[in-house]
Amino acid sequence: MQTKLTLRLEDSLIQQAKDYAKQHDKSLSQVVADYFQALTQKPNKPLTAPVTQSLIGVLDASNVDATDYKKHLEEKYL
Repeated sequence: MQTKLTLRLEDSLIQQAKDYAKQHDKSLSQVVADYFQALTQKPNKPLTAPVTQSLIGVLDASNVDATDYKKHLEEKYL
């Protein structure tokens, strides 16, 4: 069942939202519904920044030595 919802927003924000909806071939109601649904869903995995996400798997774990990194940190900060 669908129900009407009234929102009070700045005119400029409404225009930006309408432009976004048009660019994505969606109605403004669908954009809002999608956003509300995304807000209420639990993420399947921890959220990571896109840059961090792009770096996952870059290093071969077999070549990483934790003692070398620990030594580096000690030299840098102690």
